[in-house]
Amino acid sequence: MILIFINTEQPNSNLKKAMKKFLLTAAAVVSMQVAFAQTSAITNAIMHQQKGTLDKAKAEIDKAVVHEKTMNNAKAWYYKGVIYQDMANHPIYGKLMDPAEASKQAYEAFSKVPELETKKKEFTDEANKRKEALMSNMYAFALNAGVEHYNNKNFAEAQKAYLNAISYKPEDTTAYIYAAYAAAGNEDYAGAKKLYNQLVDKNLASANVYNQLLYISSNVEKNDQETLAVLEKARAKYPDNRNFMLQELDLYLKSGREQESMAKLDAAIKADPNNANLYTVRGNMLERMKKPDDALASYKKAAELDPTNFDAQYNLGVYYFNKGANLNNKANKMSLAEYQKNGKAMQTEAKKFFTQALPHFESAYKVQPKDRTTVQSLLKVYTALDRPADAKRMDAVLQQL
Repeated sequence: MILIFINTEQPNSNLKKAMKKFLLTAAAVVSMQVAFAQTSAITNAIMHQQKGTLDKAKAEIDKAVVHEKTMNNAKAWYYKGVIYQDMANHPIYGKLMDPAEASKQAYEAFSKVPELETKKKEFTDEANKRKEALMSNMYAFALNAGVEHYNNKNFAEAQKAYLNAISYKPEDTTAYIYAAYAAAGNEDYAGAKKLYNQLVDKNLASANVYNQLLYISSNVEKNDQETLAVLEKARAKYPDNRNFMLQELDLYLKSGREQESMAKLDAAIKADPNNANLYTVRGNMLERMKKPDDALASYKKAAELDPTNFDAQYNLGVYYFNKGANLNNKANKMSLAEYQKNGKAMQTEAKKFFTQALPHFESAYKVQPKDRTTVQSLLKVYTALDRPADAKRMDAVLQQL
């Protein structure tokens, strides 16, 4: 028997295999060419950046960071940051793009580098250094944008810009305060309150921050309990602040707790007997309780402890001046017969009080020479004491204020 072997393979199968292999190879080559093209975009961007042709560098790097082959390339993002940072600072190329926007994009590009470099940290350290250096610029750009929006009464955008500034310098109080002002300008008092409280929590709150919180709680929210809570924090932070003392004691008076408020103040004086501010607050309290003579003793003690205490000196001047003014008013209302009998003596007595008031007003004026009320008081006293030259001098000062 003769066996005949038949070749069942198609005559063109080898050709097909060859073609398939060729196509796979071609695809790989094309893929490599595309990848190389995009890597070349990074290289070209670097070369243009080094030459100083930043517009061309920007065009190349913009292509690289969006292409699927290089969009996760840390080197691409690092150089995007470098190029955009250079553009922001360049006198010519800086005009092609808003420096604030260029700086922002540079900052964001540098921020992306550590996320992409999970193993070998080739660009991370330098990116972080550049990012840190950019923070001051970013803060300034954001703050200036906020100021511009605020001045244009665009409070919502101003607040957004200030919040952006906070993200660059979270420990700087200025942006918090400006953001809170913008929020209040937009009648977003809850937002303003939140920002002020962030400063309180960070132990960065100035006396003015507490004043703003007090305004919101007392005037906007009309919440005495909240106001008292704010005052307790304010007093703990600024124990010698006279205004905080008075507001706290006012709340006690308002709620009919006069004895409690006075007991609290007396306890503070006992703990700190040489604190002149405490005595001026006590004097204010006693005046509000319609006890002027007791108030006088407290003001005297405050002035004795600290002769430069403005409030003590001014209030002593007011006490004596009012005594004299009341006597003068009585004399002026007398009938002719009554005036001839008692008027002259009453006016003489009034001058004694004006004379007593004068040194206290003069002491207050030395401490605060630009206080309008003090200058007006001195003008009245000099006039009452028939000292026209001094009265004229005070009038001239008043015109300059």
